[in-house]
Amino acid sequence: MSKTYKIGVIRGDGIGPEIVTEALKVLDRVGSVCDMNFEYNEMLLGGAAIDATGVPFPEATKSGVSECDAVLFGAIGGSKWDSLERHLRPESGLLALRSHMGTFANLRPAVVYDELVNASTLKPEVISGVDIMVVRELTGGIYFGQPREYLSDHAYNTMIYTKNEVERIAKIAFEIAQKRDKRVCSVDKANVLEVSQFWRDIVTEIAKGYPDVELSHMYVDNAAMQLIRNPKQFDVILTSNLFGDILSDAASMLSGSIGLLPSASTGKGVGLYEPIHGSAPDIAGQGIANPLATISSAAMMLKYALNEIEASQKIDNAIKQALKDGYRTGDIGAYDAKTICNCSQMGDVIVSYIK
Repeated sequence: MSKTYKIGVIRGDGIGPEIVTEALKVLDRVGSVCDMNFEYNEMLLGGAAIDATGVPFPEATKSGVSECDAVLFGAIGGSKWDSLERHLRPESGLLALRSHMGTFANLRPAVVYDELVNASTLKPEVISGVDIMVVRELTGGIYFGQPREYLSDHAYNTMIYTKNEVERIAKIAFEIAQKRDKRVCSVDKANVLEVSQFWRDIVTEIAKGYPDVELSHMYVDNAAMQLIRNPKQFDVILTSNLFGDILSDAASMLSGSIGLLPSASTGKGVGLYEPIHGSAPDIAGQGIANPLATISSAAMMLKYALNEIEASQKIDNAIKQALKDGYRTGDIGAYDAKTICNCSQMGDVIVSYIK
């Protein structure tokens, strides 16, 4: 008997609706091949929600996500809403959604495809074979710490982590490493920040429960340098919210295009799966966006939320085969392209490779 999964769908703003459409097309195909059904619950968030309801995170979305097995998300934001008060902007809706869903762990793979090794600004011999997973703590640290205030003559924020927050994100990193190359590099700034020393001590203690995983520590400034100098030394990078925000973006550029890379936000319950790129309002509606990151996010959703490993691998293999056969969207069209595709055409190509 075939399984049925309830998937929350948040298309969002800018190119979000276009790229999500292609991901759903691919999900439907892999579902038919692997005997699965998907029920989609469309919800609003960000700018689209502001336009429709006046708020970036409507009550209908808040209640809707709790009824889903996972949520697939496109992108939010745009200059149209920049003049609103900070708490009413699209980005505040995404922060509220993550908090509501309890998604404390952000997983960002940085993979360099063999066919696109020349797309990176780094030398092929430096990045060939790179396969990194950045595990970022998502709901603690300086972004959420209290007190915080902006005053006329000064401003301040608070960086704080609890023992539980560090323990739970560390366990996720070690569990992921066990299924990869069994190496975790914990990144902090323990030489100058008490909260980082606290982080390091707890991670070291948690590591004792995973004797098959090698743990190393690295200061964040050195980690940024090493990502560029020798990225292949990393397997799983574990780090805090602020440092992870910066390092995951740096790692993403190893691939040559942020249009290729997915992410997952997981934790207590329902997970959120989204591309790492933004809403790209300058190309919205033109049909030229690269949907591969969103399609890869759907593959991550199958793997981490639904435990449908075979289906996830079929999507990953289809992407690799499409790139190997020379299919490219415009953003990566300069690199060994045989056929330039628009957004919808690339979705069709991926579908055709899923058998």
